[in-house]
Amino acid sequence: MKKGLVMEGGAMRGMFTCGVIDVLMENNIDFDSAVGVSAGATFGINIVSKQIGRALRYNKKYCNDKRYASLKSLFTTGNIYNVDFCYDTLPYELDLWDMETFYDSKTDFYCVATDINSGEAVYHKCDNRDYNPRGEDINWIRASASMPVVSRPVEIDGGLYLDGGMSDSIPLKFMESQGCDKILVIETQPADYVKKPQKYMSLIKFKLKNYPKMIKTMADRHIMYNSQKKYIADQEKAGNAFVIRPDEPLNIGATEKNPDELQRVYDIGRRVATAKLKDLQQYLA
Repeated sequence: MKKGLVMEGGAMRGMFTCGVIDVLMENNIDFDSAVGVSAGATFGINIVSKQIGRALRYNKKYCNDKRYASLKSLFTTGNIYNVDFCYDTLPYELDLWDMETFYDSKTDFYCVATDINSGEAVYHKCDNRDYNPRGEDINWIRASASMPVVSRPVEIDGGLYLDGGMSDSIPLKFMESQGCDKILVIETQPADYVKKPQKYMSLIKFKLKNYPKMIKTMADRHIMYNSQKKYIADQEKAGNAFVIRPDEPLNIGATEKNPDELQRVYDIGRRVATAKLKDLQQYLA
């Protein structure tokens, strides 16, 4: 039996996911494969490196630090989340990402990015043991979390990539394609959430005017997302997937500056995961 984990993104809604995966780690629940999208990738790597509490810790500590996320960074670098700080200083100096444990893990970890030339999802397996800052894997994780309009496309091997949530928000079908028999999906929206069409298509068309396929992907994202939510609900009902999701909207900002709000959403994740723990353990057995 092969067990898989799928982690949706959603900026600081990802604190919910952090709470869930900490409960999983505390109860020694492991997976053969895991895939993270956007915040599901940046925070989700911690379940493979076995670092309970790390994502909550550094987000609470640095959420008000202008080096982390700020309009100043957006205006001066083109990235609202500062690249140098978030993907170099933070994981390699201030709150170390345990790369040795990550790369020695038996869990295959994938992150999803969107190729802005094709508008299609790309699934990168993080197995390059890039112990140096700005290595290939950390760049793919960065690409997965680079929100359009407020982030510059990430160049990797001649390609250009942005947020994986634009093309495959909740990649259950990808995890199924990896041959997983039992799959846990962590969503960051309630079961009845319905995504509406993108409000800011005029701005997106201006910012991405040279990438018509990416524009179409973003214009159709709500269709893709709502279809995925239905598919996941159907698979859950059929017993083919186990889903942990919030019962109500998390109502947290994308660049939340209040540590108490980060803690609140993290605690919701812990509470929901703990309530479902016995059922999950039976499902995975």
